[in-house]
Amino acid sequence: MKKFNLFNEIIITDKKKLLLAINSGKLFGIDIDGNIINEPFGENEIFIYKDQAKIIKEFTKVLGKNYQLVEDEDRVLIKAFSNWQELIAINTPNSSYDDTTADGVGEFADKSLEDIGWHISEFKVDYRTLVDMLEKNCEGTLLCIEQDEPYQFSGLGYLSDNLHAKEVLFDYCKSVVEEKIANDPDFELEHLTDDEADAAKFFGVI
Repeated sequence: MKKFNLFNEIIITDKKKLLLAINSGKLFGIDIDGNIINEPFGENEIFIYKDQAKIIKEFTKVLGKNYQLVEDEDRVLIKAFSNWQELIAINTPNSSYDDTTADGVGEFADKSLEDIGWHISEFKVDYRTLVDMLEKNCEGTLLCIEQDEPYQFSGLGYLSDNLHAKEVLFDYCKSVVEEKIANDPDFELEHLTDDEADAAKFFGVI
């Protein structure tokens, strides 16, 4: 997955199209590639802005006080990281998983992925481990704010292909279950709990 860190990114959009959207008085969005999007919105959109812009005299404040705008001939350059809390609410419904709280990832939006996450938890594998696996091996976007000093991270994950993600995650979890049953005394086959045995069956290990 590619990381889109709003602390570092400058989103560039077309000035004429932005002005038309603002003056329309209608709800519109700006995605992370700078495209102006009108309703109906797609299920996989990732927004750095979605609202009805207020028509005011100072253009650099037209999207709201939490945005930094710079006009550059026929372009508008946008910094959006200060509006992160609002962007979480806008973008969470389309995300594959939510990693914006101190508790970390607790579930997957896709039912097939969530079934895998729920079953593998019986073998003491947490969602953070699963997310790391997906981010390393699957296509998608991690919309986030991340800085090093002081360290701060908050993000939303968007998988491009849930079917491929399911295959990657299932194969990984199956190998974990096989290894634990073979080598971990806490998961000896003959001593598995009913829930652990059900999980092992789910992954085709027993």
